Amino acid sequence: MAKIKVKQVKSGIKRPQIQKRTLEALGLKKIGQVVEHEDTPSILGMINKVKHLVSTEA
Repeated sequence: MAKIKVKQVKSGIKRPQIQKRTLEALGLKKIGQVVEHEDTPSILGMINKVKHLVSTEA
């Protein structure tokens, strides 16, 4: 499977708890942090839930 890089670009402060937990599940803790994940449907679903807080790169 392909890899996808996810970068947090906005803060999770004042966001619903589900979005905070999704960021945490993706491994993101700070703005500017980049993590790399496999391109699976579950990861893509999590990214879709917080697409306004993150940016992605193939």
